[in-house]
Amino acid sequence: MPRVTLTTIAKATGLSKFAVSRALSGKSGVSEQTRKRVHEVAAELGYTRQAAPTPASDKLGVVFHDTDLINSELHLLVQTGFQMEAQKLGYQTGMVWTHLPEDIGRFARQCAGVAMVGPHLRESMYLVREMGKPVARNGWIEPLEGFDMVHGTDHEAGAAVAQYLLGLGHRRIAYVQGAARYRGRKERFYGLREVLEQYPEVQFRQMTFDAETMFLDRLREIQADGFMPTAFFCAHDGLALTAMSELMRLGYRIPQDATIIGFGDFSAATQITPNLTTVKTQGHEIGAGLARILDDRLKGRIDPGISLRIMITGPIIERQSSGPAPA
Repeated sequence: MPRVTLTTIAKATGLSKFAVSRALSGKSGVSEQTRKRVHEVAAELGYTRQAAPTPASDKLGVVFHDTDLINSELHLLVQTGFQMEAQKLGYQTGMVWTHLPEDIGRFARQCAGVAMVGPHLRESMYLVREMGKPVARNGWIEPLEGFDMVHGTDHEAGAAVAQYLLGLGHRRIAYVQGAARYRGRKERFYGLREVLEQYPEVQFRQMTFDAETMFLDRLREIQADGFMPTAFFCAHDGLALTAMSELMRLGYRIPQDATIIGFGDFSAATQITPNLTTVKTQGHEIGAGLARILDDRLKGRIDPGISLRIMITGPIIERQSSGPAPA
């Protein structure tokens, strides 16, 4: 079906395109009778007015890294928080999923400020900045780099889990992670280690596994070396579910024989029995923080020479997968 345009309506009414345009837009220069007729014909033809493009000054954009699939549930929470907060502040929002600098550049031209979520290239951040647009990151940047960042408290969370496990009497603790390229996973381990190193009687190990070296392979390796962990802190909930399933398949009782703790508090944490103890990542609040910091930059509330780091804490959500250390 051909698209209905102002020219289509002008031909149907015998009026000029100029008169049709003024009638549909509510402007002066046409009689009320003509305006009524134009609206009637437009409705009959199925004409839909195109919305005026949102000015860049009224739009905040967020770019999600499209290959960071492991954090897809987190990104949905960030998106919701960003949209809701931007709306409260009076902005329209735009979103795009890409990791390509040229795509990010095209998107940024439509926005007053841009939030970037995930492991984006530094090239992309500087590209947006060179356009004169404020940039806020949820993702790791270089030490003291001049960008604003809103993030969870990975290091602090690792330290809190260490204290929690010590309080339950655990003295043989394993940190379970997959690909070590994710900076947040390293920070969680550093926080865990920072606390546990203060206790000479505590033993702890890293267990890194992937598609080639599975969880049970690593478990057998450390057990053959004489290390029998009673608690497993896993770098994210997906790894925790794998660890729990494999241990239960071996006959472990959770938490009587082993405590399992995850990270993220995503939907799967309550879809397994026993439910998973985990550290909550505040995705909604991170998204809202990104919108607020962009607004502060645009309104000039922050000194341009100062870069901010906003860290949002998440509590340990205690469920049935954790318990006292076995005797």
